[in-house]
Amino acid sequence: MSLKEYRKKRTFEDTPEPKDIYNSENKYRFVIQRHRASHLHYDLRLEMEGVLKSWAIPKGPSMNPKDKRLAIHTEDHPVSYLSFQGVIPKGNYGAGKMTIWDEGTFESLYDNDNLSTDYSKGKLKLVIRGDKVKGIFTLVRSSSMNKKNQWLFIKHEDEYATNLNYDAEDYVVVDLKQQLTEKTSDLSLKSTVKPMLASPAKEIFNDKNWIYELKYDGYRSLANVDSGSVELYSRNGISLNSTFNIIHNELESIEHTAILDGEIVILDSDGIPQFNALQNYNPKTTEGHLHYFVFDLLFLNGHSTTGLPLIDRKELLRDVLPESNHISYCDHIEGMGKTVYDRALKLGMEGVIAKKANSKYYTNTRTPDWLKFKKIENVETIICGYTESKNSSRKFASLILGMIEDGELVYVGTCGSGFSSQQIKALHQQFEPYLTEEPILKISKHLKGRKAVWMVPKLICEVKFAEWTKSGVMRHPVFLRMRDDKSVPVEVSKIHKTTQNKKPNTNSDTTLQIDTINVPITNIEKVYWPDANLTKYDLLDYYIKMSDFILPYLKDRPQSLHRHPNGINGESFYQKDNEHLPDWIETFKIHSKSSERDINYLVCQNQATLTYMNNLGCIELHPWHSTIYQLDRPDYTIIDLDPSKKNTFEQVVETAQAAKYVLDSARIKSYCKTSGASGIHIYIPLGRKYTYSEARDFTKLLCYYIQEQLPEITTLERSIKKRGPKIYLDYLQNRKGQTIVSAFSLRPKPNASVSTPINWKDVNKKLRIEDYNIHTVPKIFENKKDPFLNILGEGIDMEKALENLNKT
Repeated sequence: MSLKEYRKKRTFEDTPEPKDIYNSENKYRFVIQRHRASHLHYDLRLEMEGVLKSWAIPKGPSMNPKDKRLAIHTEDHPVSYLSFQGVIPKGNYGAGKMTIWDEGTFESLYDNDNLSTDYSKGKLKLVIRGDKVKGIFTLVRSSSMNKKNQWLFIKHEDEYATNLNYDAEDYVVVDLKQQLTEKTSDLSLKSTVKPMLASPAKEIFNDKNWIYELKYDGYRSLANVDSGSVELYSRNGISLNSTFNIIHNELESIEHTAILDGEIVILDSDGIPQFNALQNYNPKTTEGHLHYFVFDLLFLNGHSTTGLPLIDRKELLRDVLPESNHISYCDHIEGMGKTVYDRALKLGMEGVIAKKANSKYYTNTRTPDWLKFKKIENVETIICGYTESKNSSRKFASLILGMIEDGELVYVGTCGSGFSSQQIKALHQQFEPYLTEEPILKISKHLKGRKAVWMVPKLICEVKFAEWTKSGVMRHPVFLRMRDDKSVPVEVSKIHKTTQNKKPNTNSDTTLQIDTINVPITNIEKVYWPDANLTKYDLLDYYIKMSDFILPYLKDRPQSLHRHPNGINGESFYQKDNEHLPDWIETFKIHSKSSERDINYLVCQNQATLTYMNNLGCIELHPWHSTIYQLDRPDYTIIDLDPSKKNTFEQVVETAQAAKYVLDSARIKSYCKTSGASGIHIYIPLGRKYTYSEARDFTKLLCYYIQEQLPEITTLERSIKKRGPKIYLDYLQNRKGQTIVSAFSLRPKPNASVSTPINWKDVNKKLRIEDYNIHTVPKIFENKKDPFLNILGEGIDMEKALENLNKT
């Protein structure tokens, strides 16, 4: 117990943090503070021995027992820090914004009198009572002598535990106590609260434990109301204050602090939502009635309501909403799902939302507790071109639409309604980069003399229609919206061959909105793989499709950018230092001894950054083996099977099988992937337990064992001249700052191959690296989990592994 270290790190004249005053009350209080310092993390503080014992949790606490969150023990803090929140000025230790994320009390699971003893032994079993963090937790110190400050914060299975993915950032805004009392001028929840989402379902049902609401076709919108001050915004955080000023003004009459969730719609004279009118809403010219149907309440007068049953939240909501011409409570019917659904379709509504009456509210989560049932007359179609308009003021007359049937692109109709004049202009501009002279479909008889302007089939739109004709064409299709969040299946690109001899379109610069971030995109038709006739668009399209699989291997890791700005046949280069990046991209400085300066590495934390990298020409991705939180301790070690030009791939497979035999003998769980070139990469999880040098030495020893199995075709000789026609067992990839191509990364090879995780059972004579490429990998993993993620999990015990090897 000491505040000496706390005092040493701070100058209290320069920081608003509380002074180092000892407090012996020992009331077993705790606080978790969200600390936006040089890197976002969460600080757990437990009142003990007159101070706050403190741990920094880089990824934040989790209520999922499978998550073992690293907690780094830091200096003791004064008890008065329990209520601290504010901005620590630049130049001070821990500079950045700190807010209270959760608070409450705790106690030992067994005996509070032994709490100090348990702490000194490095294992606390606690019952925590907060608003977000609840139930039984273990806080345990690492057993390694050189990692005394590293602990793990682990949730136990109990009534509060969840098996869902848990991200503390999803719950930042639910705790609004301090934000609503600060009354700061820049109070904004745009980028934090994201709504709970319904899961798609097929067959409606009756159940007395469920309630049923009409599904409105509009904009999902949340409103943060603070006694007259209102922030109205979309599910992606875009402000709607000025767009729907009428609703915004009427929300100001609410005399409570509250967060509301609902749907903004335009109703026609029959009370049916008109989505296209809403998309092009103009308060002066749009016909129909603007309305906000509110169906949930997340926060009320200083208290989160997300933990209450839905039926109770809705009861509170009734009393909160004002009498208004443009805002109303979204009513429901209990138990009678089929009746509500049939009635909704007869009225012309989009469908029904079914919700468990006792369901809690989980932000930014798609949950089976809410289900959506939609009518089936809405379809997504591929835009293959458009017909020219006889009216010179209209940029096009109708869209030429296609769909894929049995792997082929077929014509399904033309759509000439549902657009506003303003929307037609915007779409015409969006279509320009995709124009081509080659006909995409043979449909002259359907166009009835109208001239077709063809497009590369890359864009998707959603339409509604009356029915299918006998010839397979939609009757009376009406345009609803562009689906920028969807990608055309890769097979369609095989149909279009005109880009091979086409110069890059220098006017195709645009932006792509990803999670409210506008990412610059340039020259999407530039050919990157000439032999395969694949463009930069195909590169972007692949990584967008596979981003959920790729990002776990990139997040929190410095990136060495391998850029091919002119495709695989142009010059390429590596870039580590980054000076002129958009402010939404995270970076991390690492000192380079060789160049005697700090290098500003890009850190890829999200899909927007990944797309930005791809647009720079990063065909392949090269993350560090360690994260920015523990640069000297890799998550895994790698054996790279690197064949010579004279080795066959069958020999590579044989070597991989020999490596598997050695690793199994050591009882080491290992994982493999194709290199995407000519070799195989074998990964062993380390769990950040060891340094790079320890990892490298251990891997080298394993390679000796492997080499003993196949001395005729394998070698540890690094020199290419000396190794001869043998497969190099490369253990030197395991050096700090050394990178190897990431899982699911494309390769700059003629067939656009992918470095793909594979199961050990597939490492056999039938394995072909070329089978895993830009076309096939998205299909292979469409409904498949990624077992390779285990390389980021619990690490092996090297000492036990070596003992096992010595026994064999």
